[in-house]
Amino acid sequence: MSSSKPSAIEIRSVKKRYRTLQALKGVNLSIEQGEFFGLLGPNGAGKTTLISILAGLARADSGTVQVLGHDVVTDFRQARRSLGVVPQELVFDPFFTVREMLRIQSGYYGLNRNDAWIDEILHHLGLSDKADVNTRALSGGMKRRVLVAQALVHRPPVIVLDEPTAGVDVELRQTLWQFIARLNREGHTIVLTTHYLEEAQNLCNRIAMLRRGEVVALERTDTLLRRFAGLQLVLRLSGCALPASLRALEAEAPGAAAAASILPTAPGAAPGAISGNAAARQYVLRLGSYDDVEPILAKCREAGCGFDDIEIRKADLEDVFLQLTREPETVEGLS
Repeated sequence: MSSSKPSAIEIRSVKKRYRTLQALKGVNLSIEQGEFFGLLGPNGAGKTTLISILAGLARADSGTVQVLGHDVVTDFRQARRSLGVVPQELVFDPFFTVREMLRIQSGYYGLNRNDAWIDEILHHLGLSDKADVNTRALSGGMKRRVLVAQALVHRPPVIVLDEPTAGVDVELRQTLWQFIARLNREGHTIVLTTHYLEEAQNLCNRIAMLRRGEVVALERTDTLLRRFAGLQLVLRLSGCALPASLRALEAEAPGAAAAASILPTAPGAAPGAISGNAAARQYVLRLGSYDDVEPILAKCREAGCGFDDIEIRKADLEDVFLQLTREPETVEGLS
């Protein structure tokens, strides 16, 4: 008899269509108990659709989703009890104070003596002095803190954070992540979606990347960085454009490498002529190892290039994200 425990979240062959938009195209994910898991992707990738299905706010066209072994459709009560979700949108009831809202939320789960835990949540989220303030009088950042508190009030073993720090101050980010990291150490499973990729890189043990409703990468964070990122050489050249023999090494990703695009030629100028735009003379090149640096610099010198700046850096999760999710066209619809 197997003693293995169920996955925190098990997603199998999930598809979802909204009219002409195929939001999810057979997604498969397994998130183990106790993981700090990142679910990343550009707008329109299907992240929020997947979370909505997980939370019971939408129904998959096909496939199954389970939370701690409980199917979100056929065993929805236990699945909901096991899950806490912080949504992107600021949703609040303007007729109650913060504490009243948390007590009401506790009541939904049959918890009528929950004040000690409510006080602890309020303390860790910096809401103690706002406990008796009507929610409509709170700032946007404070309302987002209340959303986090509502998701945690029933002590769910699985916590989904959908853009929890969008548009909030540094103080909230620090206090929130300290508290969430503590819950993760205590055994709670955390699933995070965020556009702050530095947060995901620092916090998440494993990451899945979605593009157009499909999983395009699923790796441990450190493995993902080693496999797709590596080293990069940042050059700011003077006197010439990047030699043609080196252009195959250019990082394809925009973003951090946006300035690494091929040097534009001014109207009427010879190919490769300097346009006078300082940013246009910066290039980001991929390196196999540190030994590649000197041959690259030598080729630049042979072409008559001078160096305004030279930097070697390790690529980060943003570079990986842009490599894996870059699209020739923008997908509009649900994110």
